[in-house]
Amino acid sequence: MSKYPEVINPGAIRGHFKCALFDFDGTLSLIREGWQDIMIPLFSELLAETPQGRLETEKLIQDTVREFVFVGTGKQTIYQCITLAEYIERYGGTPSDPMTYKDEYIRRLMAHIDDRRKGLMNGTLCADDLMVPGSLALLEELSDRGFTLYLASGTDEIHVLEEADLLGISEFFTGGIYGALRNYKDFSKAMVIRRILQEHNLNGDELLGFGDGYVEIEEVKKVGGFTCGVASDETFRAGIDDWKRERLIRAGADIIVPDYRCLEELMRYLTK
Repeated sequence: MSKYPEVINPGAIRGHFKCALFDFDGTLSLIREGWQDIMIPLFSELLAETPQGRLETEKLIQDTVREFVFVGTGKQTIYQCITLAEYIERYGGTPSDPMTYKDEYIRRLMAHIDDRRKGLMNGTLCADDLMVPGSLALLEELSDRGFTLYLASGTDEIHVLEEADLLGISEFFTGGIYGALRNYKDFSKAMVIRRILQEHNLNGDELLGFGDGYVEIEEVKKVGGFTCGVASDETFRAGIDDWKRERLIRAGADIIVPDYRCLEELMRYLTK
């Protein structure tokens, strides 16, 4: 028997969920695995160019960037870029428009994942190999049980829609697929959650959330929902990422899983 799910909050209400909200990258999709290895070095380079940054060690700058990048994980990417601009100013530099930082990050990231996207398009890569293990079985199980599923991502909506199609999972999200917009104030996961509760006339404890970042965990908890923190090791597709686990617990996750290979135990716990 699997030791997962790891129960963090045994008193959390469960057992009568009607809707489930999923994050995308790191929670279901691994197409963008390694995105932190693009964002953190870029942001660290920019911060190191400031007057204060020149006085600090490379490790200290990277640790600073890594922390605010993770705290912003799940939000639209622009918010991490806004935080970068704030740090650049705090460090005595003159920041550019945060959208400039986002555009450069997206350019580098899309080059990094280009082979994966092309491989899924031409069939040389298997979708299952670019998802958190057990994702498809979980989506099928929840759909069969009558859950209405939603997907909300901090990744640009045009890319989320395309990548969900490439993975063959779009059909499960009958509630809708939502992502970041150029006018970033027109979208947030909190907005999607409010819409879910209103459209289905739900109490908060009828909402189940899955995510590997702060934002979806915090926002689902704010309305009284139940949260599954997905501490996925995106590189090896096995085991727990301890760094994620610690921060997901800090964000308020009720249970922790590394992936969904513990599906039988997970569903037993969620529906008990």
